[in-house]
Amino acid sequence: MHRRNSRRTALVLATAAVAAVPLLTACGDNAHPGAAAVVGSDRITVSQLENRVNEVRDAQQAATDDQQYEQAIAKSGSLTRNTLHSMVFDRVLHRAAADAGVTVSRRQVQEREAAMAQQAGGVRQMRLALLQQYNIAPERVADSARTDLEVMGLAQTVGANMQSQSEADQAPFWKALDQASKELNVDLNPRYGTWDIAKSHGRADAKTPWVREVTSPKTGDEQTA
Repeated sequence: MHRRNSRRTALVLATAAVAAVPLLTACGDNAHPGAAAVVGSDRITVSQLENRVNEVRDAQQAATDDQQYEQAIAKSGSLTRNTLHSMVFDRVLHRAAADAGVTVSRRQVQEREAAMAQQAGGVRQMRLALLQQYNIAPERVADSARTDLEVMGLAQTVGANMQSQSEADQAPFWKALDQASKELNVDLNPRYGTWDIAKSHGRADAKTPWVREVTSPKTGDEQTA
């Protein structure tokens, strides 16, 4: 989606949708009826989660024929769990960014979207690439752009080098997210897995659709996971 001759950097945008040691006691249905997760005072309902998943499925169906749609479903069998982890991650990231004094304006988001579209060869191509590669529905592109900007801003502020393959260089970024997770008391319904960003982000089996290619708003250089 981005130019091959651009500088590449790893920016990991979410953690595993696989089992890991839970940060807190899991929130069973009895504790939080109808909740898929509780993040601070924000309650993500099962209905909200299903709506987000349906956005992706509807977009996939509209963009493909029947055979391709079936293939898309087969490739994204863990979409519900991954989507919830993405929704939780966005909230944790936003808290960590706020704690670090990182803010993102509406204008920055718009500029980010425009840059992504230009690099992809147009808005339609950009939306299709995000859908196919990361299961991001067209109506969530602005949210995705904001997440990218908060990731880059937080990494820069806390002195994390996300271009490096060294865990030590990336550690300040993950430490900030771990602290935000604790502040928010992230609590997942066990049917959707567990949340422990500190322990699961570096696992080889923890790859998720949110390992995205993002572009620096300052340099225009390409960054990728």
